[in-house]
Amino acid sequence: MNRRTLVVILPTALTLARLCAVPLTIWLIQTGEFAVAFWVFVAAGVTDALDGALARWFDARTTIGSYLDPIADKALLVSVYIALAVQGLVPAWLTILVVFRDLLIVGGVLLSHTLGQPVVMAPLAVSRLNTVAQIVLAGLVLAMAGMDIADSGIAAMMVAVAAATTAISGAAYAVKWVRRLAGLEPT
Repeated sequence: MNRRTLVVILPTALTLARLCAVPLTIWLIQTGEFAVAFWVFVAAGVTDALDGALARWFDARTTIGSYLDPIADKALLVSVYIALAVQGLVPAWLTILVVFRDLLIVGGVLLSHTLGQPVVMAPLAVSRLNTVAQIVLAGLVLAMAGMDIADSGIAAMMVAVAAATTAISGAAYAVKWVRRLAGLEPT
């Protein structure tokens, strides 16, 4: 295998590994292995950063990678939130909000495509902030549950931040798509 092939395959392989980590992480949470789940979650975050960096550094972006990367990210994050809610570690209402926002985004993309106005997906600034807030909260909850870290109130603050950014991000995407479908924004 030549270097170019390896450089193209490696980011996609890391993304697939992250996708395969989803069932493992959920199983670990459901069996109460929160510390191990935390480290798998951290490793998934590292592979996310690494596959993106490799693709950029070596100009090895692929079409499959552009689809698989956000699928792996969302599958992991949404699944972790659902598993944490089932365990009573995050509020169910927050998990519903997180899942609803992601369904809203996917639904908007599908609707736009169906109506012949495909959307070029570019994350909004508030969406990036939202992703960071959701990741920090999930990691914090896993660390607190698995490593006996006392909650000094930061978890409640992060719930509020994650909820606010999730709601604002979902609303911003909805407004953007309505404006686009109404012809008020360029394609």
